[in-house]
Amino acid sequence: MLYLELWKTALGFRQKITPGFIQKWVQVFKENGFKAGLKMLGWRAVIAIFIFYLIRDGFLYILLPYFIAKGYFGF
Repeated sequence: MLYLELWKTALGFRQKITPGFIQKWVQVFKENGFKAGLKMLGWRAVIAIFIFYLIRDGFLYILLPYFIAKGYFGF
């Protein structure tokens, strides 16, 4: 049960740090599929979504744990 609650909290955090326009674009791709989403939004949207998630996940899963392990935050 605790794992499920932590997972819901993590999903809420991810939604809070994702801009609204990215959420809308991702929703279009989820509902219509890749080809239809590509026709509707174009390659710029695909590249923007990719770069956003690359930067966000790189910070959350690589840099932040590294800085915590090095003791920069004093935890």
